[in-house]
Amino acid sequence: MQDERLVSPKQKEDDDSQAEKSLRPRSLNEFIGQEKVVGQLRIAVAAARARGEPLDHTLFYGPPGLGKTSLAGVIANEMGVHMKITSGPAIERAGDLAAILTNLQKDDVLFIDEVHRLNRAVEEVLYPGMEDFALDLIVGKGPSARNLRLKLPRFSVVGATTRLALLTSPLRDRFGSVHRLEFYSHDAMREIVLRSATILNVPITLDGAYEIGRRARGTPRIANRLLRRVRDYAQVVAEGTITLEVARAALAALEIDELGMDENDRRLLRAIIELFNGGPVGLSTLAAALAEEVDAIEDVYEPFLIQLGFIHRTPRGASPPTTPTSTWGCPAVRPPRPPPAPPPNRGGCCSEV
Repeated sequence: MQDERLVSPKQKEDDDSQAEKSLRPRSLNEFIGQEKVVGQLRIAVAAARARGEPLDHTLFYGPPGLGKTSLAGVIANEMGVHMKITSGPAIERAGDLAAILTNLQKDDVLFIDEVHRLNRAVEEVLYPGMEDFALDLIVGKGPSARNLRLKLPRFSVVGATTRLALLTSPLRDRFGSVHRLEFYSHDAMREIVLRSATILNVPITLDGAYEIGRRARGTPRIANRLLRRVRDYAQVVAEGTITLEVARAALAALEIDELGMDENDRRLLRAIIELFNGGPVGLSTLAAALAEEVDAIEDVYEPFLIQLGFIHRTPRGASPPTTPTSTWGCPAVRPPRPPPAPPPNRGGCCSEV
């Protein structure tokens, strides 16, 4: 169920298309939002280039879909080097990491997504690589075994994680620069939607872009996904241009309400209200009641609902900040009412973008 949600910040299969990749910014000037992080990276990149050194190892953390992978690509582009992409779960053995490290070129960027999922044996190989740009190998077995140190070209590790607390201290301390990515403002989301619409050649008004952006849960990945779905609606039902009315009608048809919640969010809130008397309720118990994975609730559902103020965490589990009737007995836990559909396409010019 989680993989099917339009408002899931997790990567989906259709997000890997060439069109999706083309929406990613290629430079710090193209990157919208995260002004504090971008400003710090701008200084770090300029200093590293002036010294002729690779960028210091950098860690990005925060909810999924906020641009951690995009920023890694931006860093590589700004430094004028190649980027090797991998992930914590993909590096199963120390030998896998050794093969990756020995194939890096001078000043390359090694991007490790879900870096918190690296196993300890792999981390032990990564430590000297990050610290001394060396690879420690054990040659032979038994009494004849000996240590062999291979020098590696200087490189930068860029890590990304949604679970900073799960990183081991030795690994976390080896990142010289650590940045938290925050949810985006409505204005920033509007600019992201406008930029994506321009790249995809989708006619859209400012109000239409703002409406999509404000319902995208402060997450660019969701905004781009919604833009494609609303584009389809506009082409079939309306005149091809995404106006405020078209955006509202399309999002209502997708059951995404004014707050950006979908039916799964409302189902979670109803479960806490109706099945558990408003809470508090433990995470594993709630996951069992919803037939969802604990990680999905903790990583995807909770952050957004906490941000809205609809739930908060207590030592006894999730619960509402006030009484269920005053906080959750509201239209937010019911599907949005679809507005009247726009008239069918009968020709005529498009409105201004």
